[in-house]
Amino acid sequence: MKKQLSTQFKDAGHLCKWLLISIIVGTLVGSAVAWFLMGLEWAGNFRDDRMWIIWFLPLGGLCIGLTYHYLGQNVVKGNNQLLDEVIKPSKVIPLRMAPLVALGTIATHLFGGSAGREGTAVQMGGSIADQFSKVFKLDKAERKLLLIAGIAAGFSAVFGTPLAGAVFALEVYVIGRVQYQAILPAFLSAIIADQVCIQWKYPAIINHTHYLHPDALGITPANLFFTFLAAILFGWAAMLFSKANHFWSALFSKKISYPPLRPFIGGIILALAFWGLSLTSVDFTKYIGLGVPVIESSFTEKMMPYDFALKLLFTSFTLGAGFKGGEVTPLFFIGATLGSALSLFIPLPLALLAAIGFVGVFSGATNTPIACTLMGIELFGAQIGVYLGLSCVVAYIFSGHSSIYSSQILGHVKHPSLKDDEDKALKDTHS
Repeated sequence: MKKQLSTQFKDAGHLCKWLLISIIVGTLVGSAVAWFLMGLEWAGNFRDDRMWIIWFLPLGGLCIGLTYHYLGQNVVKGNNQLLDEVIKPSKVIPLRMAPLVALGTIATHLFGGSAGREGTAVQMGGSIADQFSKVFKLDKAERKLLLIAGIAAGFSAVFGTPLAGAVFALEVYVIGRVQYQAILPAFLSAIIADQVCIQWKYPAIINHTHYLHPDALGITPANLFFTFLAAILFGWAAMLFSKANHFWSALFSKKISYPPLRPFIGGIILALAFWGLSLTSVDFTKYIGLGVPVIESSFTEKMMPYDFALKLLFTSFTLGAGFKGGEVTPLFFIGATLGSALSLFIPLPLALLAAIGFVGVFSGATNTPIACTLMGIELFGAQIGVYLGLSCVVAYIFSGHSSIYSSQILGHVKHPSLKDDEDKALKDTHS
């Protein structure tokens, strides 16, 4: 009995310690993300009212490139740097990562680059959280938990999805394994960060996007078959996006030795591409920035088959050239528009196809099927949970050993023939 009471007191002390840490991390990260979202909203509104600013995209890229070259070389790896530190802790992530990536992302959106916001929020969360590893005298194992908590807080706050944010942080750095040792700080930090970010909505005008909830659909063999078929395509789209990201990044690194010139030249090419589209009947403004209005329209209107392809191309090129921002909202765009376009061939409701594409492509590109299923339920409702889950799992399988995060560890191979790659980082595999 005495031993049991002693264990319970230790558990209570552990709970209080991580509750305190999670309150601090959640509050700071939730507040930082709220201010980042305000800046992002300002940049988007300013750009939309003055579309001529897109022609200054090369100048914006040069400024971002110079800033990172002279001030941010030790944080330039972004999300992969966070994953590296979670896997093999070595040194505290510099706090400068947070303001640099926030300002770089706002600049990217201001000048019309095609990018997201999740990567920025996650980097902000991880770098802010890591500053407390010395304050609380955490060892390497505990520092891992702290970094996971920061990632969970950033993801949760930027999308308003605390369950998905927590599980994403637990699931993302080792493919096929959920890191239960960090479950308490991840969930606490995610919930607190989400609630803190919500409070910052007043008086500021920050609103998480509320998407249409598709109607419930009966579970029949035909409906499951067509969902499976669509999910295969979502997995292939996710693989294509991941490989395009890495291709453009490698190409710019190989061809342009001076890093600040990469986004400058990339900005010239993007501006010319937008100008070329402006001469056609295609509205190029759909593919700049986050593209949230197009995502929302995908649930009620049939999108053109080329919409997902152009967003995939512009986003992978923007980020590969060295502009800053996340990949996840563009993945939502790619998935939702692809799902919407598939309604021309697949006899499932339009809104359902957009929803399962929204989370399916995200799942395939990040290898986080459980988190993506939860995100789908948080955003679209549990009435289509079976279809969301099936889409995420199948897309995860069919995306192969690819990812937007090259530092992910392959904890569980997706096919027995690739067993030799197990426990390696994706960047070191042969797949």
